[in-house]
Amino acid sequence: MAFLNRLSSFARACWPWIRIPFWVCMGLLFGFVLPYTVILNKRVQDRFNDLVFAVPTRVYARPLPLAANTPMTPAALELELTFAGYTRDERGDVAGSWTKDGSAYVIDSRGYAGPDGGELPRRVRVVFGKGQILSVKDLASGKPVDTVHLDPARIATLYGASQEERRIVRLADVPPLLLSGLQAVEDRDFKHHFGIDLSAILRASFANLRAGHTVQGGSTLTQQLVRNLFLDRDQNFTRKFNEALMSILIEAHYDKSRILEAYVNQVFLGQQGGQAVHGFAAASEFYFGRRMEDLRPQEVALLVGMVKGPSYYDPRRYPDHALSRRNLVLQQFVDTGLLTAEQGKAAQATPLGLASAGQLPHNRFPAFMQLVRAQITSDFDDDTLSAGNLSIFTTLDPAAQLYAEQAITTTAKALGKRGDAAQAAGVVTDAQTGNVLAIVGSKEPGDQGFNRAIDARRPIGSLMKPFVYLVALTDPSRWNLSTLIDDSPVAMRQPDGTMWTPQNDEHDVHGLVPMVDGLIHSWNLATIHLGMDVGVPRIKAFLESFGLQDVNPSPSLLLGAQDLSPLQVAQLYQYIATDGHALPLLAVRGVVDGDGRTIKRYEVKGGKGEYQDAVRLTTWAMQQVVRSGTAAAIGNSSLGVLNAAGKTGTSNDQRDSWFAGFTGDHLAVFWMGRDDNKPSGLYGATGSLRVWQELFRKLPTRPLPAAVGENLELAWINPQEGKRTDPSCQGARQFAVVAGTLAANTEGCFWQHVENLFGGGQDQPASASTAPARD
Repeated sequence: MAFLNRLSSFARACWPWIRIPFWVCMGLLFGFVLPYTVILNKRVQDRFNDLVFAVPTRVYARPLPLAANTPMTPAALELELTFAGYTRDERGDVAGSWTKDGSAYVIDSRGYAGPDGGELPRRVRVVFGKGQILSVKDLASGKPVDTVHLDPARIATLYGASQEERRIVRLADVPPLLLSGLQAVEDRDFKHHFGIDLSAILRASFANLRAGHTVQGGSTLTQQLVRNLFLDRDQNFTRKFNEALMSILIEAHYDKSRILEAYVNQVFLGQQGGQAVHGFAAASEFYFGRRMEDLRPQEVALLVGMVKGPSYYDPRRYPDHALSRRNLVLQQFVDTGLLTAEQGKAAQATPLGLASAGQLPHNRFPAFMQLVRAQITSDFDDDTLSAGNLSIFTTLDPAAQLYAEQAITTTAKALGKRGDAAQAAGVVTDAQTGNVLAIVGSKEPGDQGFNRAIDARRPIGSLMKPFVYLVALTDPSRWNLSTLIDDSPVAMRQPDGTMWTPQNDEHDVHGLVPMVDGLIHSWNLATIHLGMDVGVPRIKAFLESFGLQDVNPSPSLLLGAQDLSPLQVAQLYQYIATDGHALPLLAVRGVVDGDGRTIKRYEVKGGKGEYQDAVRLTTWAMQQVVRSGTAAAIGNSSLGVLNAAGKTGTSNDQRDSWFAGFTGDHLAVFWMGRDDNKPSGLYGATGSLRVWQELFRKLPTRPLPAAVGENLELAWINPQEGKRTDPSCQGARQFAVVAGTLAANTEGCFWQHVENLFGGGQDQPASASTAPARD
């Protein structure tokens, strides 16, 4: 009681001195601090309660199938693995890694969920030989497997206004070493403080004072989270006051696990161009190409160490800084008992082990992505795509895309000045399904500008001719490949009164020639006579059935006076490659939401093919183009084993160089020319055909069958009469014909044998001329 009386007396004595400061403080407390705290508290709660991070839409290539007896080369596999963010190590026993032993590869896949269900992670051994996969074995079971799909590479990310790369994870999915290590290095008293750690601040202040500069921070994980969520990096009293107050408010409202989960997903860990990397899961993919759950201790240590300074410790820009910081963190893991001394020493001895490139492709393949957007905009608007947490699975084949880009670059360089002045574009599809595997819109890979593969429409020249022949062959009672057609001069009066007098490329004429020779040598006059007999309106209607508009109604259409894009040309040739099935070209397989549910699937149900006999005859004729015609450069090279079918094309004055060709697996269309539409100096055979060759020297693919298609037969025919003959007869040639359409009786050659017997030369079956035209 006496003590209270003395205290009261002391207060009355001091009151005159403290009265004004007291009321000032009370005024500040009730007039500013409390209202400010209430406002700040509401802001903190609103932000934290709605803490659903905007996850951008990710776009993926197709999963890589690995199956025995499929074409594949080690180079193509390594290209795919690298692009998908797989790293090479000694054992290949960590998800997202691989190793090589002679002709065998051990791959530890990461698994994935896709529109077709996806696959679980597995460890496989893939053995190569003779340009194909010989076997695929599951190492867990020791049994061979039919097919394994590797998780697809991410090729693009569709962002809104803020380009922040994230992969949201729950605390239960975070590796224990990462959580414990983070607290050991950044905030050892995290479980006990109330948002700010006064003892840590004092320790840091003493350490910094002793060093003469900042060597240690005193901020808690909660304070770091506040900075990431609400504040800038300015070092002033107002920001520090807000940081401390917000940290206390967050700790008052939310438990430690909620705070830690937000931190793990929010912390800033790097930058690639305009893209910020937030959260340990996204950083794991960015730096190591693997999921956070599969990180090794040394990789966890590097990411934890980078929290202190993502720019200074950037392992790609400053590997020495990063290695030193990582090893320091590993030692802290050992000091706190998270790792044994042996584990720490082994981890410190490893290299950084980064993926070869950042795994945050914003838009690596803009030409292909233009087609992706075009095909999904009817189902998803831009806002949904920018922040919809969706996964778009496309048909892109990374090897085909990269090899196509390289083929264009290599060819343009080899062409010298002509290549320097020319631009180029190309489309590669799956010859059986119509899936678009690659699109190149410019000679410069990754060019974000004009997409020539989709938007540039140029005269296609002789690429039109196979369709003239195809339409004719739909009437087997009138035309077959041995039918004689006229290759003589043409003069037609045009609607404006002028005369149209086209010529063959060599300015020669050949009289009556077998129909197939007109296509093999790309003779203009023969094609015009055939097309006029068939009827230009029929050919025009056939082209319009593919959705083409403004088709040229005049006879010049027969020689390719029709502007089309490489993508449109690929759509036409896809009809031939897929045996008469008019399949749309698709770039998207499906869309999956954030919970792994397929919300949209894009697929085509194949129906019955049309005019298959005519298509197969056209395919066989195009194979002869490659063997002995205008595309003989392919047939005479090592690529002759592909038995490819193809056609060259050149527009007037060599303004446009085209080539379209397909194998058993792939169809590729290439264009070269100048943007200013001046003559490029390139024929189809000297420009785009070379690009096609460069592509298929690297791209694994199946040959096109050399045998004629079903319902066809090879018949020995006298080309002067169009009738069956004995193969020993002079001039006899083999033609593919529809089975049963030619009379079974064979025309003999008795007088040829007599002539040869009494002084003539030996009987030698003649073949088509092998001198290729330039078209």
